[in-house]
Amino acid sequence: MKILFDKSFNRVPIKIWTEDLQVIEESCLEQARNLSQLPFLHKWVALMPDTHTGMGMPIGGVIAAKNTIIPNAVGADIGCGMIYVQTDMEAQVLRNIQTAQGTLLQGLVGEVLRNIPVGFNKYKTKQSAQSVDQAKGQLEALGSAPELMPILEDSYYQMGTLGGGNHFIEFQEDDEGRLGIMIHSGSRHLGKKIGDVFHQRARIHNQMWHSGVPDAFRLAFLPTDTADGQGYLAWMQFALAYAQENRECMMTRVLDILKQQLEKHAGTTFSELSRINCHHNYAALEHHYGENVWVHRKGAIRARAGEIGIVPGAMGSFSYLVEGKGNPESFHSCSHGAGRQYSRSKAKALYSVESIMNDLKAGGVVLGKHNKLDVADESRFAYKNIDTVIQNELDLITPIKKLKTMGVIKG
Repeated sequence: MKILFDKSFNRVPIKIWTEDLQVIEESCLEQARNLSQLPFLHKWVALMPDTHTGMGMPIGGVIAAKNTIIPNAVGADIGCGMIYVQTDMEAQVLRNIQTAQGTLLQGLVGEVLRNIPVGFNKYKTKQSAQSVDQAKGQLEALGSAPELMPILEDSYYQMGTLGGGNHFIEFQEDDEGRLGIMIHSGSRHLGKKIGDVFHQRARIHNQMWHSGVPDAFRLAFLPTDTADGQGYLAWMQFALAYAQENRECMMTRVLDILKQQLEKHAGTTFSELSRINCHHNYAALEHHYGENVWVHRKGAIRARAGEIGIVPGAMGSFSYLVEGKGNPESFHSCSHGAGRQYSRSKAKALYSVESIMNDLKAGGVVLGKHNKLDVADESRFAYKNIDTVIQNELDLITPIKKLKTMGVIKG
């Protein structure tokens, strides 16, 4: 871990879980320095080893704020996170069994891509969504933002759908050769709309209050005891519930497809051994260093002592299940993934579609994607090495399982 602290500029220190500051973009460090000047921060700014430039606050950043919430420190996709199911079946079965669509793995990837809308797509019919039903029963709490009400009805049609960008559904093989399924997705359109509305309200309030936080920082804040502060928290909780249900819904569909295909082609089935579902874009009221504070995790997961978390790698590489150590210096947090080392545009400029497809083929990875023209911006070369990221945070977590990508569905 490195510590940056210039008393002439920083109000609080910046702690970065890396051995080499050269791998951190200057724009990311600038955002961290901006954070370190905020008057309501508790203790310090923490940057996880996968950190990179975000909007206002670095992705892979963790802060604790006193009686204050910052929409851009939660992130645009509120509730974005991971779900993982461990099965008892041998992963090799998917490669060994042949079907009319090729291997069983190839058939599964195709079936999932056909049955779960990805990217901007959604279902044509209204889906069951308990989180939306509950939100509609609590309209008084959400009433401070009437302009967001139309998204409640729209969100029924996106329940159980996969986003674009770095979101994925993967079939994975663990250290013991067993099959696991991992899904990365969030609150779809909800999180961004909620964040945009309350960030703009925070900007207006901050200007009226002459808050001293420059608008250029993109860190407009809301005291949690104000109407808009309470409004944001209510909408954030809805988005978190929606995102969690969305992942569960997709996982149910994937497991159903897997069961159907196994019974049809192999005359067998499987059992679910364990399941984890965790957010990595959210804020929560927690107790740290003697105070109750709002811990903002933007691209970071909670890693309390004994808590199991998911740290995915890039497409076609490896992912990890980890056990938290409850390190107070990171506010009980760790990385949420590998972290980008190249922007999407630079990755596409550096790597051709053909080179990425050849790399996936060489690694035995089956890709399901409607449009492969942007495949380079999510390739493993666009991200940091997940093994290095894990090594840089061994004081935060203990790796307990390493997972290799077999098949991946992307938006």
